[in-house]
Amino acid sequence: MKNKIFSLSLSIIVAAISVLSYSSTMTQTMAAEWEEIQKRGKLIVGVKDNLRPLGFRDSEGNLQGLEIDIAKRIAAELLGDSSAIELVPVTNQERLRVVIEDRVDIAIARVTSTPSRARVVEFSPYYYLDGTSIVTKSANLKSLANLEGKKIAVLNGSTTTFTIQYEVSNVEIIRVNSYQEALEVLESGMADAFAADGSILTGWVQEYPQYRLLPETLSIEALCIVMPRGLQYLELRDRVRELIKSWQSSGWLQERASYWGLP
Repeated sequence: MKNKIFSLSLSIIVAAISVLSYSSTMTQTMAAEWEEIQKRGKLIVGVKDNLRPLGFRDSEGNLQGLEIDIAKRIAAELLGDSSAIELVPVTNQERLRVVIEDRVDIAIARVTSTPSRARVVEFSPYYYLDGTSIVTKSANLKSLANLEGKKIAVLNGSTTTFTIQYEVSNVEIIRVNSYQEALEVLESGMADAFAADGSILTGWVQEYPQYRLLPETLSIEALCIVMPRGLQYLELRDRVRELIKSWQSSGWLQERASYWGLP
């Protein structure tokens, strides 16, 4: 009996030591990721380089835009230097994967927060509220009320189709496979307007000033910073989240969005 009690007590002690050892390791790991960034001396951020006005290259090839401003401001506040940053251009297909695979610390690349994405990555508070908008060059189209009976181009496979059909009655959907094709059907008169994300259409209008955005937004989508899951990244996530909240309160995010012409 005594041997059983001794054996049980020894098992409890070993288990307790294992738990303490695991907790200690987790604590060290939680701090290690942020410490690694500090030791490295720079923040590595996935960004877009072809999406005006969020992230694009100017005539000299330099990255600029709202999301580039945010990335540099994070580096300035967390590391004390806005140039303490490495900007890594990513495609739409890579935006989550580069974070999951630890190829970047965070991604600021026009990613909307959705329940399915939240299963594999973490999100910051929103830095911009995007949504479905409509662009046209027709002088007769001034609001959604004027779209009834019109032809609206929409990217093939986009959920924008359902948004348009729900919000506007009696419209004909013209499906296109690219933004270039959308421009072609508008220029040829095969479509009266083009529906897509407002941030992207803002860049469209900046590139093609003969077009203009209708004043209404048909949906709301939160653009957020993508961050890795896991306790080891907790400190980094907390710091980024606090920054975004403070910029929301101070109005800095709205000021930068307005600077880049975003509605």
